[in-house]
Amino acid sequence: MALNARKIVVRLKSVVPPSVFAFLKTCYYGKFGLSKRRPYANDYAYQSAYMKHVPENGIILDLASGHNPFPKATILSDRYLEITKHRRQEITLDHRPFVILDLHHLPFKAKSIDYIYCSHVIEHVENPEQACSELMRVGKAGYIETPTLMKDALFSWAKDLGHKWYLVGFGNRLVFFEYDRRRVEGVRSTIWERTVLGDYYHPNQDLFYPNQDLFNTIFEWQERFDITVFRLAQPQPISLS
Repeated sequence: MALNARKIVVRLKSVVPPSVFAFLKTCYYGKFGLSKRRPYANDYAYQSAYMKHVPENGIILDLASGHNPFPKATILSDRYLEITKHRRQEITLDHRPFVILDLHHLPFKAKSIDYIYCSHVIEHVENPEQACSELMRVGKAGYIETPTLMKDALFSWAKDLGHKWYLVGFGNRLVFFEYDRRRVEGVRSTIWERTVLGDYYHPNQDLFYPNQDLFNTIFEWQERFDITVFRLAQPQPISLS
């Protein structure tokens, strides 16, 4: 129904005065449109279903908290205060302690953090083995989320955002695959981004928002997890258990 109405509105644009078309467009969006869809990442409503071990009380670290910190975090952090290609919004600072850090060298004692929230961060790291070892060294448990290859490909933003890896979770193992030059470009189109993240309704939104577990690698861990890293320049993967 929405698609038929959309076609009608587009056709009317060529035959009715601009003021009449503007009114009809407003009516269409009032019926079928949405003022703004929910964000593509850090949507805690869907993430909460996968976080089984967040403590009610304790030290909770948000790694790369950026402009939209994890509500339950007691410590915020980021590598940069300024806007970068990885974060295009101003950083949010509030009453919670804030630490500038590098994920490869976390400035915390062993097992001093009760829960580490690490969402849309680890796909950027240079050394996955070191970064994951640091997570397990300082954390008792945590949540990791990254875009899947499918998501990066459809949105065609892995190259611009500096994603170095796409990840797959398999049991208690997190598998890293280094991007090659073709996959990092995705489908080379902005159509998916414009239809899903635009201001108004599009049927692609009904495919994207209810299926976040397919568009993101969602991985919660306790104490330790295994990792495997596939690098383009190395014939054999590296595994750590």
